[in-house]
Amino acid sequence: MVKREYMKKVILTGDRPTGPLHLGHYVGSIKNRVELQDEYDCYFIIADYQVLTDKVEETKNIKDNIHNIVLDYLSLGIDPKKCSIFVESQVPEIPQLSLIFSMLTTFARVKRNPTIKEQIQAMGIKNESLGYVSWPVTQAADILSVRADLVPVGKDQLPHIEMTREVANKFNNTFDKVFDLPEPKLGDFPTLPGLDGQKMSKSRGNAIFLSDSAKVVEEKLMKAVTDPKKIRIDDPGRPQVCNIFKYYEAFYPEVAKAVSEKCRKGELGCVACKKDVSKLVNEFLDPIREKRNKFAKEKGLVEAILEEGRKKTTKRSRETLELVKQAMKINY
Repeated sequence: MVKREYMKKVILTGDRPTGPLHLGHYVGSIKNRVELQDEYDCYFIIADYQVLTDKVEETKNIKDNIHNIVLDYLSLGIDPKKCSIFVESQVPEIPQLSLIFSMLTTFARVKRNPTIKEQIQAMGIKNESLGYVSWPVTQAADILSVRADLVPVGKDQLPHIEMTREVANKFNNTFDKVFDLPEPKLGDFPTLPGLDGQKMSKSRGNAIFLSDSAKVVEEKLMKAVTDPKKIRIDDPGRPQVCNIFKYYEAFYPEVAKAVSEKCRKGELGCVACKKDVSKLVNEFLDPIREKRNKFAKEKGLVEAILEEGRKKTTKRSRETLELVKQAMKINY
């Protein structure tokens, strides 16, 4: 049995570089990461290989997207002195581990993953690639490469963590105990609706990006869907079904109660409400935009952060791969 000791528990989580981050990312995950980095040894992965699973012909913007994600991280309070930010493809041990893990996982098991099945149906994917179907195995390699103890996830991602635990357990039982089984770190991660009421998503075109200007934010929010039954200003509203009200709750909960009361009494029209929430959201975003612009002017900053993250992650992942090969007796 391989014994390991470290002071802090290890966490891995991250994002795919498919475009700029939006308010939904902040509310649903990044706000939580800022808090986690003080308590855990955090590895934040920018999973560029995972982009290839369903966008293999759209690679030209990946480099810029990686750069912009790091700027977004910094502007939101993620501190590279407290965590490691790294790019998946720059750690060569990850695909090596992924190959080994794929030998321990049947194709039938991967295809039973409910999240994969739902995504294939929702996205209308036909003739899905092997890489797409098997990306939960690659994700297992991401997680196990740093021997993460915890993975922050929402309930919809639990099947992926279960797959990672199965891979780790299969390896331990087949060879030797190298991996502790990572636990999902479930939190009360709120879902901020997009402008159309669906989950906020870059692909749906319903997102407010962290890098949007104040004018763009206002224009987007003025087009947002609200309570369809509130036609006139004096009609009693239903805040619980209004997208705009969710923004009050997410960013200014102390204001939300008063807004709810006025809306229910028919004392607040939707246009005025949208203007008010636009002002508040921009007040929230102003210091973030200011920090982002400042960091963007620091030449070489992003590259230096990613290089430091690469070094630390590679060191730990190389150790993991050595332990794996030792356990398998292929360390020749």
